[in-house]
Amino acid sequence: MLAHALATHLGHYRDPAAREAAAGLLAPPVLAHAALLAELARLVPGATVDPAMAWLATTEPEAAGTLTAVLARATPPADHQG
Repeated sequence: MLAHALATHLGHYRDPAAREAAAGLLAPPVLAHAALLAELARLVPGATVDPAMAWLATTEPEAAGTLTAVLARATPPADHQG
């Protein structure tokens, strides 16, 4: 839930300063999970949260970082672009 709120800028994390401060306080797996969720939300607005992302971020942080980088370079489908 925390990673989802951070990734989608909900609640306290709507404030950019709060998101920046969280980066220094939250555990690396939470930050990795949030990064994956943020890229998924960018590519597929309204996508559901997949527990596998939390597992990946916790057990394989390097792989989570690599997947996040790949997603960051991906372009959303034409019907999702603004």
